[in-house]
Amino acid sequence: MSGSAPTREVARRVFASEFNDAGYTFTESDDERAPVYALLPTGESSNRVFFVGTLTEKEDVGEDSEYWRGRIVDPTGTFFVYAGQYQPEAASKLRDLEPPAYVAVVGKPRTYETDDGTVRVSVRPESITEVDAATRDRWVAETARRTVERVAAFDDEGNEYARMAREEYDLDPETYKAAALSALEDLDESGDELAGDDAALGDAPDGSDSAGAPEP
Repeated sequence: MSGSAPTREVARRVFASEFNDAGYTFTESDDERAPVYALLPTGESSNRVFFVGTLTEKEDVGEDSEYWRGRIVDPTGTFFVYAGQYQPEAASKLRDLEPPAYVAVVGKPRTYETDDGTVRVSVRPESITEVDAATRDRWVAETARRTVERVAAFDDEGNEYARMAREEYDLDPETYKAAALSALEDLDESGDELAGDDAALGDAPDGSDSAGAPEP
């Protein structure tokens, strides 16, 4: 068995509207320690996600110990994050933050099937960082760009994750393109700057090495 540390997966930028539809998960090997991926409906695998939004609510929903739930809103919908004793830094951050606040989150997708068979998707945060409105706006612009690129490549021959998405979901990827463009239009109407250097944004959530950082 190798003693080397595993390389962290790239954190995918994704809007809430698409992330919440990503209820199918899979592994790419039979190894019991193989990473688990969420399948994005636009045809991409995601072991980690990176998003920025407004923390609107937080609540300690734990019984025997603290277990924090945060509600984070982006222009397309809502992310739910859950952090407890195994995510002490993220849990501490949720405890200390006072909504409303802009936050950048890097974390892992988690799925849960309810009694009626509905699959709920949430995030187990690795890091939560308070950011400013400009960082949020740059994230929206870059995430819209990434989403449109994924939709454009959806019908490419050899796009295995798009093929999986067609098999697992009855969803039109153009829906997520429309949501992305709408988010851009909202930024434009508010007079925010869409262009600019995204380097600071990439460093904001976790300051990790390139293997662990959000998509460039």
